[in-house]
Amino acid sequence: MTAAPPIGFAGPDVPLLEDVRSCIHCGFCLPSCPTYLATGSELDSPRGRLHLIGAILDGRIEANEHVLPHLDLCLQCRACETACPSNVPFGQIMEDARAAVVAGPEAPRAWSLRALALRNVVGRREVLRAALAPARLATRFGLQEKARPWIRRAFGLRAPMLEAQLDALAARPFRRSGVLARPPEARARVAMLTGCVQGELTPRMHEATLRVLARLGCEVVAPPAQVCCGALHAHAGDAETARDLARRNIEAFEAAAVDAVIVNAAGCGAAMKEYPRLFRNDPTWLARAERFAATVRDATEYVTSIEGFDRGLGPIDAVATLQDSCHLAHAQGIREAPRRILNAIPGLQVRELKTPDRCCGAAGLYSLVQPEMSRAVLEEKLNDVEATGAEVVCTSNPGCTLQLAGGIVSRGLEARAVHVLELLDESYRARR
Repeated sequence: MTAAPPIGFAGPDVPLLEDVRSCIHCGFCLPSCPTYLATGSELDSPRGRLHLIGAILDGRIEANEHVLPHLDLCLQCRACETACPSNVPFGQIMEDARAAVVAGPEAPRAWSLRALALRNVVGRREVLRAALAPARLATRFGLQEKARPWIRRAFGLRAPMLEAQLDALAARPFRRSGVLARPPEARARVAMLTGCVQGELTPRMHEATLRVLARLGCEVVAPPAQVCCGALHAHAGDAETARDLARRNIEAFEAAAVDAVIVNAAGCGAAMKEYPRLFRNDPTWLARAERFAATVRDATEYVTSIEGFDRGLGPIDAVATLQDSCHLAHAQGIREAPRRILNAIPGLQVRELKTPDRCCGAAGLYSLVQPEMSRAVLEEKLNDVEATGAEVVCTSNPGCTLQLAGGIVSRGLEARAVHVLELLDESYRARR
């Protein structure tokens, strides 16, 4: 039997060896890495993965079926970046490594199929809507309860996330574009990323964000030409599609001529703020990407920058906790903004998690492609949530919201998962 040919790095996105070698092997990243904590394996730690990537780059090992599972198991939560004293750009290195694998002629079939599905479904709004249509129709006829036992038998560990998505499909999707709000004497003109899956699976998040921005005096537009941000594609190694989507978004939001681009999904916001990295080898687009990235603001970041956002709030009598979305806390470095919002709401008791910035296991498509590890990470997060006695679990990312919602249902907790701005919107409306 002939051995399979080795799989190597290829394409324009090969990781830089000097970035990999900036790791000083101190091990500070180990306690922050969910996969290392779950497996105890050095190769499933940031330090171990950097060692593997470095060994591939300098030719000591091959990027083969023994090595790539360790790279694929990474959540890309970037908690290691927060812990790292040497500022190793781990997220960039991992995305580049995956892109260099996918660009090669012998990329693993699973990796190629994942990239293909993202490119042709998530990256194309009309296809995504068509793919979700049967499940959405079923929810309108109240068939989701009958579907749950089948989902649990057929999908096992993937079932909680899929059930949460099924529940989410019961809400009317957010598909609006153009001018969404025009309050009198608007203080700013902003654009809102409506994204790909957000409007389909978490429309209430968009509706709440829009109401909050309008209440705070913002004219809000949603350019019709905008597309998926490309974050999932970049994470999966399809850098070319991520660049194509980035170009289209830059053009769409440039034409909108706004003061800021508001993003209520932490993963999307991080990706858009990092568009310049995608074009580091393309001087034609680099400058435009840098100008665009400077306008991107997380929704909580922007709201708390507006003087008086904390006035006119009504009471919410509940116990809440905050799950720091990884790409808000670690990639964007934003931690205080969501806490300022929650602490401003009258009557709300905010109890901190023991590890608020540890990943919940959602990580884009991770819960579907790595269900065992995703579930293990989620279980630890649910233990943390349960210990707070929280009735409301707040996040800043739709994937986290769906992951936690599925976990809450599967464990039978008396709680709900919402975006921070959904709770702020509830507080504003409670004052009326």
